[in-house]
Amino acid sequence: MTTFAELGLSPKLLAALPAAGFTEPTPIQAQAIPHVVRGRDLMGLAQTGTGKTAAFGLPLLTRLLDVTHPAGPRNVRSLILAPTRELVQQIYEHLYAFTRGTPVKLTMVVGGASINRQSDRLAKGTDCLIATPGRLIDLLERGDVSLERCSYLVLDEADHMLDMGFIHALRTIARHLPHKRQTLLFSATMPKDIEEIAATYLREPVRVQVNPPGKPAEKIIQGVHFTPQGDKGRLLESYLQKHPGEAAIVFSRTKHGADKIAKFLVGWGFNAIAIHGNRSQNQRERALADFRAGQVDVLVATDVAARGIDIPLVRHVYNYDMPNVPENYVHRIGRTARAGADGAAVSFCAPAEMEELRAVEKVLNKPVPVIGGAPWAMEAVAAAPKPGQNRGQRPPRGGRPQGGKPQGAKPQGAKPAGAKPAGAARPKAARPEGGAQAPRRAVGAKPAPTSQGRSGPRR
Repeated sequence: MTTFAELGLSPKLLAALPAAGFTEPTPIQAQAIPHVVRGRDLMGLAQTGTGKTAAFGLPLLTRLLDVTHPAGPRNVRSLILAPTRELVQQIYEHLYAFTRGTPVKLTMVVGGASINRQSDRLAKGTDCLIATPGRLIDLLERGDVSLERCSYLVLDEADHMLDMGFIHALRTIARHLPHKRQTLLFSATMPKDIEEIAATYLREPVRVQVNPPGKPAEKIIQGVHFTPQGDKGRLLESYLQKHPGEAAIVFSRTKHGADKIAKFLVGWGFNAIAIHGNRSQNQRERALADFRAGQVDVLVATDVAARGIDIPLVRHVYNYDMPNVPENYVHRIGRTARAGADGAAVSFCAPAEMEELRAVEKVLNKPVPVIGGAPWAMEAVAAAPKPGQNRGQRPPRGGRPQGGKPQGAKPQGAKPAGAKPAGAARPKAARPEGGAQAPRRAVGAKPAPTSQGRSGPRR
């Protein structure tokens, strides 16, 4: 069995690991850390919840401790980029736990917080800057930070950082970095076209791949439930009622949809809250803090919460809307079954979402087991409204989403005309249940006072 002591880490970091809850390395940590300590560029691919932050954080901090010269005013010795404010905060907290008692200085910069305060923190320089791309570019343009002496670059959730949503920002930042540097890319998925872009940032990299890209954790029980779009609200209600008090994340395609889902869940008596990019940073941090503390049982989110957020007690993930980026499915359902725990993920598929489901199954390289309804017939798929054509979640009067069947629709669970039998092309699976784990709080228990989050970032 490999131990952290065998991986070449700094003795100061080894002393801090037990207090941080690290006893033995995960496979991605055991395989990646020695290469990073030796100075190699690296692409690390591993399932969500397998400890990728420590896989790049521990060896990076070891290299910073080996050479302890100060960064210098407004200079940065190492840079970690992540796509969301929440992920930056999480990385900062992990690294802060590792660096207690060491001279390593960490700084976090994200949108939504005071840029002047962030500039003041950077005035004397920092050993490790953890940032979202947008705010870092703001600081670079103001001349508040310099990357000329940055010897290490880490891209967390690298596939998302390198897609068209961030590639222009990343290219802008790369122009400020020295060519001679160590670069690390980590992700759970890596589409081929993105991997080709990634290769341009790496020099003779080592590729560490613990599991095939796009493969979710084995302990996640997956299932798809075919249902009309208008019946999704009541279907979600029925699933949540089976597991009272257990932590669940519900994913919506849109910010507006997330707010509506949370609103009707609260109206039905569920302890739910929404999180998305239109919420202020204080609201987002407060929502996550309350969810982690068990004061909120259902977190309704857009894909802003699909990557990297580590909330160990999440037992259930519900894809209220199928993701329009198939790789996001892996990241979404990876919010459960963290660190070897059990979890269940159920996707609700309306007729207009069959194409998205097929794309997800292509990424998984296998069908998602059917646990309700039957695959939609081609006629139903062709007749369904496409995205943007009245596919939103609109609750009817009285607070419930549209529960009445569309005219001519089959009853819920009945096989649509022309559909294949439910078991013809897809494996059957037992309906995911909550398991034996006790709820995080007793049903009806009075929530504890809401904790205040810290002010912070924009993406």
